[in-house]
Amino acid sequence: MLREIREAGQGFVMVEDDREVAEITFQPVDDRTIVIDHTYVSEELRGQRIGDELVKAVVDKARKEGKKIIPACSFAHVQFKRHKDYKDVWKQEER
Repeated sequence: MLREIREAGQGFVMVEDDREVAEITFQPVDDRTIVIDHTYVSEELRGQRIGDELVKAVVDKARKEGKKIIPACSFAHVQFKRHKDYKDVWKQEER
């Protein structure tokens, strides 16, 4: 069983044996900000930290490109609250 994360359009997919089993998507807000709007992990892979890996892939991409992230999808938002090391890329609403 071969599992890998690939960049696909406006997001990343996890491929297992040539089958997409998980995905995360994001959209540009402006030149320096993206919003994570969707995360999906297939039923049989839930609980294996696959979603965590996908969020990390987006965080790594944002860091490399000097962008901030708005984690709009509920899963991504929980990950950002859990991982203090994502603070550098988290664009939080000013209150």
